[in-house]
Amino acid sequence: MVAGLALTAGLVSCDSGNMRRDPGHVYAPDMTYSRAYDAYTANPNFEDGLTSRPPVSGTVARGHQLPDHLVEGDTSAYKSFTTSLRFSEDEIKEGGRLFNIYCGICHGTGLDGQGPLFNSGKFASMPANFKDAKYLHMPVGQMYAGIKYGKNMMGSYASQLDIKQRWMVIAYIKKFQSENGGDAFTFGMDTHPAKEVAAVEEKSGEM
Repeated sequence: MVAGLALTAGLVSCDSGNMRRDPGHVYAPDMTYSRAYDAYTANPNFEDGLTSRPPVSGTVARGHQLPDHLVEGDTSAYKSFTTSLRFSEDEIKEGGRLFNIYCGICHGTGLDGQGPLFNSGKFASMPANFKDAKYLHMPVGQMYAGIKYGKNMMGSYASQLDIKQRWMVIAYIKKFQSENGGDAFTFGMDTHPAKEVAAVEEKSGEM
């Protein structure tokens, strides 16, 4: 009778109504329950004992960008410096938003140098008026250097704007200038490549 009760108890304990979560055995427990190491803590798995690893030499971390390699004061390099980045309408709009946040207080939201800080009378010299001929055809590299290092009374905005954001602000300025007597706008993204390909294919089919 005792043996029967023990057998019954064993069978009941094994029946969990198909809801058993723990099979009682784990394959490769060192992988299932691997030890996690927090950043900046000691780690015996690496020779230097550090958990945080530097990026592989010659690579760029995901979400980061290549450095621009500009040197402060190299005005000759500024004039030839440019980018291959091209921006959508939404990105140019974002460039305008950033301009209004960081630049508009001096240069004015109308890009005419009539920002509220200048109009308050606190500065004797007028900030750049991007409608003026002096700035209308200014090389983009010079604008970029101005944002990165500052110029005259304008401080550096390198800590506020990353590389892409600097170019987005410049693209916004150049688009505005192209509509006010400046050079043709070249920072725009081609948003209709599919239509152009279709037109070429259609024309080829007619021949």
